[in-house]
Amino acid sequence: MLRIVTAAGGEGASMRDLAAHAGLTRPTAHRILQALRHEGLVDFDERLGRWLPGPELYLMGTVAAARYDITDLARDIVRSLAVRTEESAFLSVRRGDETVCLLREEGSFPIRSFVLSEGVRFPLGVASAGLAILSFLPSHDVDAYLDRHPDLADRWGASHAPARLRTRIRETQERGYAVNPGLIVEGSWGLGAAVFARDGHPQWALSLTGVQFRFSPDRLADLGKTLLAHAHQLTARIAATGR
Repeated sequence: MLRIVTAAGGEGASMRDLAAHAGLTRPTAHRILQALRHEGLVDFDERLGRWLPGPELYLMGTVAAARYDITDLARDIVRSLAVRTEESAFLSVRRGDETVCLLREEGSFPIRSFVLSEGVRFPLGVASAGLAILSFLPSHDVDAYLDRHPDLADRWGASHAPARLRTRIRETQERGYAVNPGLIVEGSWGLGAAVFARDGHPQWALSLTGVQFRFSPDRLADLGKTLLAHAHQLTARIAATGR
């Protein structure tokens, strides 16, 4: 329930939507939310009738950030990526079977895609960041993930059926970066490159999004090269910190 509330971001979510996303009855969802509210983990906006992340989450986050947060390490790299490509650039982190966007930096090109912003979550293999991370996990972890999520095609379209997703994984491994050709929102393209922890596992990803005509075949290779260079830079910086 906390993940669902935080995924709603600053706008919050209604009781009906939270109960539906959690697969709970409204009375059960209400009891859980009231318990979380009592502990300060969620808050309720009486005027809007919406539930939002609570102040205790902020306090917890400041403690955990010292160990897990790499946004300070990555901020100038994400900004450089946006400047170099003129597209919107992002840093996402793996959390279980999802990616969560941590940073967004706008590019200078005036037409933008707004599929991704801070706090937005996607399953691995759906957005370009998640596909990049999934593609460089050990093969047995990929198999286990697909076994746990047989409904990806139902939720996100036929391109996320296991056979087609495995093809996209192989293509990502061969290129070094993932391409999402408008599979979430038509006309909105994305590129993603994995960023690795010191143990060699992909834990983060840098990505770019923009409108389709900005990702022509000729320009795609240049964007991919720039993206990979920035991902390698961030991987090296993380390794130097011992994380």
